[in-house]
Formats: sequence, structure tokens, C-alpha cells
Amino acid sequence: MKILIKNIKELLQVREENIDKVSGAEMAVLPKIDNAFLVIEDELITDFGTMDNCPTDTFDTIIDAEGKAVLPTWVDSHTHIVYAGNRVQEFVDRINGLSYEEIANRGGGILNSAKKLNETSEEEIYNQSKARLEEVMQQGTGAVEIKSGYGLTVEGELKMLRVIKKLAENYPIKIKATFLGAHAFPTEYKENHSAYIDLIINEMLPKIAAENLADYIDAFLETGYFSIEETERIMEAGKQYGLAPKIHVNQFTAINGIEACVKHSAISVDHLEIVTDEDIEVLKGSITMPVALPSCSYFISIPYTPARKMMAAGLPLALATDFNPGTTPSGNMNFVVATACIKMKMTPEEAINAATINGAYAMGISETHGSITKGKSASIIITKPLTSYYQLPYAFGSNLIDQVIVNGKMI
Repeated sequence: MKILIKNIKELLQVREENIDKVSGAEMAVLPKIDNAFLVIEDELITDFGTMDNCPTDTFDTIIDAEGKAVLPTWVDSHTHIVYAGNRVQEFVDRINGLSYEEIANRGGGILNSAKKLNETSEEEIYNQSKARLEEVMQQGTGAVEIKSGYGLTVEGELKMLRVIKKLAENYPIKIKATFLGAHAFPTEYKENHSAYIDLIINEMLPKIAAENLADYIDAFLETGYFSIEETERIMEAGKQYGLAPKIHVNQFTAINGIEACVKHSAISVDHLEIVTDEDIEVLKGSITMPVALPSCSYFISIPYTPARKMMAAGLPLALATDFNPGTTPSGNMNFVVATACIKMKMTPEEAINAATINGAYAMGISETHGSITKGKSASIIITKPLTSYYQLPYAFGSNLIDQVIVNGKMI
């Protein structure tokens, strides 16, 4: 299949192949070509440039994108798309004044989702999850990380990871799986943390590795959840099976968790609603990508990641949805980009960089996704006619996507 997209008003995020992320002041630069063409052959981007040099070969499909922008699909590097049911009642409880911690202490939160997941068949979880995956693809996401973490039992975690694997096999979207057995302590282990961590390390991890079900390992490093020491045990165990860490940290408190993650070469540290000067210093020069989840801040009314402060210090930043049933029941990356601009004061250029090239870095897929680069995956968004790409975050409630192509396939 050979596709030509011609008369593109703005072709965004055009990069050389050796650029895998952008940091600090570089995040304000979004390379583009005006009045452009783009060629897709099978699953890859093979050519692009100005219309002056548009090829005249024979194409299977020609798309006229006059007045429209074309950009790489969003890369969502932090989600919990695989789950059972919902937590609508907790949404109402929060409106009525209960905090996240109060809801968790009375059996809600993660433990509520774990109970539902363990009561639901693998087939039903797959059916619910594929509907969410199809929705985010239509919203322009072309690569997504999906975590386990609502099983909290050996079979429950395996069930989730098998569903993620099946989604990856059945859909063109790039999927990476993260094992998050350390999401919360099950009730029966509330007073015996080490026994649950032993279960993760000695039973869950070997079975996950035997079936090749995960790419990364995660833990909820937070006051009242997993301590630094406990998280370090989990990160070290994951490395024995080739699973690099991607860690939830600094959502509610700053307890020097970021330093531990950087020490263990975490590919990303995610949430970061609370960030200290010390955390910023630790992240400088590291391989670890900070990831902000602004729609989580929006939904449960907690602070937003201090993006401006972090970028001013020279750090990179990625954006992701945190799509999950309790604190962010949305996988809409368009809303994430808009919210980053509106609430975190990121420029459109910075937000688009954070949601594409830096998101790809946070997923470990920089070589194939995140930019318009020859040889990369043909995963692109074609917008509706726009005055400029600034309209994407400006018109935050409008669907400005006309077509989505994921890995060469029209969605």
C-alpha cells in the first residue's frame, strides 16, 4: 500500500533520525514544513518535503490535506487501560468531600478495581479494554503503554498482562506492557508488606518472564503505598528479568523517591505533581524521562506538575493520560495537550513535543515513533482544516482530527 498525502498546510515534528528526545529550551522548537507532502509505503514513512518536490509516481491512495496539519500520532506512555467495570461512585464520593486517601481506606480506590478485576473473566476484560483502545486510536494515539496492577494476585496480574498481549497482537497500535504488581498492598498483606513483595518477586515475576508478558516494571512509590526501600527491591528484581523500571512517584508527597529511581536507571518517573529543587538536580543529566499526567490533576483536583520550572532547569518532559477507572477515566491525549497548555503554561510546541517525541522516549520506542522521520512507523494524525496547529490546544473541546493512520492502516 502506497499513500501520498499532498498539499499539507503544516507538516509538524519533522526530525532527523538521531534525535530521540528534546530538553529544556529545545522543547519550544517544533520543526515543520509548510505546503508539504508525505509518502507512506506499507507501514513506514518513506518520503516528505515541500510540494515543489512532490513525487508523481503511481499511488494506491492520494489524500489531499489542503488547509490541514499532519503530525505524528500521540504517544501515551502511561495508562491503565485494562480494567474491569468503573469507579463512578468514587467520583461522586469525591464531589461530596471524601479525599483519595479516605476512599482508599474504606476499600475503594485500587483495591476496589482489584476486586472487580478478579471477579471478571479474561474474555470480558479483553472486550471492555479493546473498546477503550479503539477509542484512543480514533483520538489520535498511535502508541500506548499499558500497566497491570489491578490484579494484586498471581492469577489476576497474569490475566491482565495476557489481555495486554492479546491487544498488542490484534491491533496495529504499538503497545508496551508494564508489570505493576506493586500498585497497592492487598488487604491480607496490609500488615505484612515483605510477604507481598516476596510474592511479587518469587511467584509473579518468574511466571511473567516465562510467558514474556512485560517490557517494564513499576511500583507506586508514595507515602502509604510502597516505600523507597520496598520499591528498590522491586526494581532490582525486575532487572533480573530484563524489565527496566518506570515508576509512579511524587504524586502526593516528595520523599526522595526520584533519586532512587534515577539510581536504578528508570526509563521514566511519572506523576511528579510535587517536585523539589533536589528532585530537579537529581534528574539533570540522567537517562530518566519525567512524565506529567495533567488530566489526573484536573480530575482529582491536585497540583499540576511544575513544567515551566523543570524545563527552565533544562529537563525534558513527556505528557501522558494516566487513563484509569479511578483518577483519570479518559485516554484523550488531545485533552492532555490542551490541559498542559492551559494549566501548566506549556506552549503548544512544548506540549506537542512532550506528547510525541518525548513520549516515545518514555516508552522506549524512539527509533520507531514520535516524529516525522524516514523509516519510522507510518502513524500520523491528519487534522481538519485549521488556521494553525495552535488551534489544537485552543479549541480544547472540539474534535479537530479528520483521519488517523496507525502503522500504515487507516483507523
